[in-house]
Amino acid sequence: MRRMLATVALALLPLAAPALAVEIGDDGLHKPDWLRETFKDLREDLSEANTEGKRLLVIVEQRGCIYCTKMHEEVFPDPAIDALIRESYFVVQMNLFGDVEVTDFDGTVLPEKDMAVRWGVMFTPTMIFLPEQVPEGQKAAEASVALMPGAFGKGTTEALLTWVRDHGYENGEHFQKYLASRMAPAN
Repeated sequence: MRRMLATVALALLPLAAPALAVEIGDDGLHKPDWLRETFKDLREDLSEANTEGKRLLVIVEQRGCIYCTKMHEEVFPDPAIDALIRESYFVVQMNLFGDVEVTDFDGTVLPEKDMAVRWGVMFTPTMIFLPEQVPEGQKAAEASVALMPGAFGKGTTEALLTWVRDHGYENGEHFQKYLASRMAPAN
């Protein structure tokens, strides 16, 4: 009887264990299942995002980044944020110190680490939100509708994802004012 109970307890143990952390790839970066594996040609990625009715989001990260870990383990898994990403965003990951070639919107091809320098990315994570159409000859950083360096809490992240998805930048409302209005207590 004890052996049977022990066997049942061991069989149920995985069900009681907490959810596993997000998978880490060979490059040391987090690999949630909503990331897209692409050839990192941003022109093609934007076209594919548009075809799917989603916004292109480039997220720049690095191995060992504690702020990236915070975002992947505490913020992105939040059900509302996870749903926003899955439903509204085509997410391409770049490694701040990586060697994979990236093709920018103006046709410039550089390793990830050099493209990050070209775009002025200094912190990880940095989220670069792109418009549906990028003017010819522009770099991603120039064309971006929002460029958010650093880790933020759930409220700010959800608000940013919503603001970009809903084109909040088009009506002249600054993101900080939008965020403040979302966080203000209801009267």
